[in-house]
Amino acid sequence: MINFDEEVAKFVPSLEVEQAEDVINNNDLSDITDIIKTMMKDLKDK
Repeated sequence: MINFDEEVAKFVPSLEVEQAEDVINNNDLSDITDIIKTMMKDLKDK
């Protein structure tokens, strides 16, 4: 039978997941709201 606590204690997340998490959290990505705000500002300035 599998000892759940023992398996959880041995768990090590893969480096790829950690690297992807860092990239996602550290990027300042524009969402649709940011894009619309920029477009509205540009139109207003004209």
